[in-house]
Amino acid sequence: MDDSSASAVWMSRLETLPLSRGDMNTLVMDYLVTEGYKDAAQVFMDEAGVQSPINLESMSDRIKIREAMDQGNIDLVTQMINDFDPELLDMKPTLYFHLQQQKLIELIRSKNIEEALQFAQTELAPHGEDHPEVLAELEKTMSLFAFSDPENCPFGDLLKPSQKHKVAGELNSAVLESQNQQTTTNLHTLLKILHWSQDMLTQQKVRTGILPQNRRHIIWDNQ
Repeated sequence: MDDSSASAVWMSRLETLPLSRGDMNTLVMDYLVTEGYKDAAQVFMDEAGVQSPINLESMSDRIKIREAMDQGNIDLVTQMINDFDPELLDMKPTLYFHLQQQKLIELIRSKNIEEALQFAQTELAPHGEDHPEVLAELEKTMSLFAFSDPENCPFGDLLKPSQKHKVAGELNSAVLESQNQQTTTNLHTLLKILHWSQDMLTQQKVRTGILPQNRRHIIWDNQ
């Protein structure tokens, strides 16, 4: 059997697995709540008749933090995190570094180079000395100063929205953890199990067609 036929058989078998609408609705609600989409979760509750596992009002802090991140207001984000849990950033130095790194990125984005240099020297450099595990990221960020057009340099990805969203995801998980809530959606966990199963079958030379190898990073890099 060729690869295309094997994939078709595998996907056909997957489609026969029992999955009720209620199961699907629960997965969707879990995703919306964990990722902090309060308005969408409320609409979904009303339209699908599914209950949220938590009080939606408890999502307010995470939503405000994400909105401030989207605006690039890192000082406000830091203030809100400290108001929410004064010990959170002390307990997570890598997260604190990523916040400070994002502030430097925002300064560079706004062309405020003099302030950016001063901030890098007084805030980020000492953090790198105390935490060697972030030195590679620090050096990559500092490299932006070497280019007149940093957005189009080899490290320009740091200035893209995806970098900001990555930090926002870290913050969201940290707040969830401090509230003793799960930090990963059930949907994401199921996908990881599915892809682990495919890897095991592939090692046994059993052909499957769940997801091409070159798309795996979408799941594994967004945890």
